[in-house]
Amino acid sequence: MSFHPIDQATARLNRSELAVPGSQPQMFEKAAKSDVDVIFLDLEDAVAPDEKEQARKNIIKGLNDIDWGNKSMSIRINGLDTHYMYRDVVDVVEQAGERLDLIMIPKVGTAADVYAVDMMVTQIEDAMGYSKRIGFEHIIETALGMQNVNEIAAASKRNESLHFGVADYAASMRARTTVIGGVNQHYSVLTDPDDDGGRQVHWGDMWHSAIANMVVAARANGLRPVDGPFGDFSDPEGYKAAAFRAAVLGCEGKWAIHPSQIALANEVMSPSEAEVTKANRIIEAMAEAEAAGKGAVSLDGRLIDYASIRQAEVLVEKAKQIAAG
Repeated sequence: MSFHPIDQATARLNRSELAVPGSQPQMFEKAAKSDVDVIFLDLEDAVAPDEKEQARKNIIKGLNDIDWGNKSMSIRINGLDTHYMYRDVVDVVEQAGERLDLIMIPKVGTAADVYAVDMMVTQIEDAMGYSKRIGFEHIIETALGMQNVNEIAAASKRNESLHFGVADYAASMRARTTVIGGVNQHYSVLTDPDDDGGRQVHWGDMWHSAIANMVVAARANGLRPVDGPFGDFSDPEGYKAAAFRAAVLGCEGKWAIHPSQIALANEVMSPSEAEVTKANRIIEAMAEAEAAGKGAVSLDGRLIDYASIRQAEVLVEKAKQIAAG
């Protein structure tokens, strides 16, 4: 390992993250009773301009009055380029900061954006005498944000997670797509003709590089990488496929923009019983090998070593976190 230590962000389950519009308080109770890990009450894209003020009031009342259980609670504020943002931060943190765990900052472009919100939140917390510090979630959803993702990830000790905002990212990149997440038939490889002249089309994932870059920045700074929305909530298999791709790359959670997607995210982002069993066997086998003075051993016909232990420990620790949550 490098001599440079990586401090890990506050540990919290983040397999599923449900978006709930602040302008629809009738949805709050149902969200509170769901099996989601994190809820973000939205003041940005899901709220029309003339509803912003009332949505803010709804969220303050909801945070204070509703029993959210052990769920992590977040608010998505409006962008720093709007005049709504400062009042989002001031009103909600002052009036409901005791129940707020996270602030989601949209369209983060530079480390200075993070610093600006950090300064405001710190002053409010100090003035209100709060003992708990609110964490930050950052949505990487612009070309500028992706260019500066490493600096953004390291910009504040409040940082907890990076999220891939696929829709706005696609718009920022001028990508030729109008869907939210998922794949595109034109992002594909056409094989050369076979002996009979036949050719195969292999679809690819146009978001692979962006998510992979975000995951590296997150993990290098001890943060949780989380995949963003999948717009077609009538396609559970498509959602699961997208979530599995993100999980394989290192994401530990995915957004749910509809309650039906919560169970799908929890399923995909949780290690299976078979995976946990195998991980425990790896740890036990390596313990026996270490006792015998060996640095590697064979298990089920495969070589395992100390790197295998680190992989196995990640799965076992996640399973413990889920069981405790």
